[in-house]
Amino acid sequence: MTAAEAAEAAKATRAVDEANAATGAYGGAEHVLEVTNLHASAGGREVLHGIDLSVRSGEVHVIMGPNGSGKSTLAHALMGRPGTEVTEGSIALDGQELVGLPAWQRARAGLFLALQHPVEVPGVGLHSLLAAADPDDTATATATATRLGDALTDRMVDEAKAVGLDPRLLRRPLNVDLSGGERKRTEMLQLGVLRPPICILDEVDSGLDVDALGEVARWLQRATSEWGVGILAITHFNRFLVQLEADVVHVLVDGRIVATGDAALALELERTGYVGYQEER
Repeated sequence: MTAAEAAEAAKATRAVDEANAATGAYGGAEHVLEVTNLHASAGGREVLHGIDLSVRSGEVHVIMGPNGSGKSTLAHALMGRPGTEVTEGSIALDGQELVGLPAWQRARAGLFLALQHPVEVPGVGLHSLLAAADPDDTATATATATRLGDALTDRMVDEAKAVGLDPRLLRRPLNVDLSGGERKRTEMLQLGVLRPPICILDEVDSGLDVDALGEVARWLQRATSEWGVGILAITHFNRFLVQLEADVVHVLVDGRIVATGDAALALELERTGYVGYQEER
């Protein structure tokens, strides 16, 4: 990034912060996601066997584990993806029970999922999507878009610059003809505009080159400190945590959390892998 580009990104960041300080949709109170004794199945088989988590505003919790351990199933269960069934336990955001609610109602409550593989949505513009997702308005997307007008467009441009996304790409239908890295940056743009209390990152680091990974991680770190988003990040790699500081690291094996620690646990896993934890099972 050149000095001029860095200055432009910093300017955009300040503009975004000022806008959200004035119009934060979910308020400034502390939020908490409480997951209690969560059991969930997918494809007719139980995958999660009693997950307990508590993620508060400004905290970064990291889920690490071998392939097939249930990491993505956990993300899908939290967000209410069809095909993933919660069979026991509770998912509560600020005391509101989310189990049984469809994904869109969980999003309205303040839960955001950044997908591992963001999909193309031909015919749907990003502006229309964000207008429809506005938590302060239950009107139709068209009416909301009209009400927000240029203010939403300006915020989208500011967020695009802050995450290193070319603002010209905002005119395309959602994720159409975008690279993997551009799609991930678009997810971060959505997060920045909506400012939900809790964000679940399902391997958001996959498909990002080294520079993009650093930019996204730094942007997320700033978000935790400046507007207090709580993050539950699913990842395979400690490199993502070099600039996104983990408060708590959980090891998920065979659908159970088998170890919890601080950021040093992620470094240990990078050295030793998961064999020891799998043998204990």
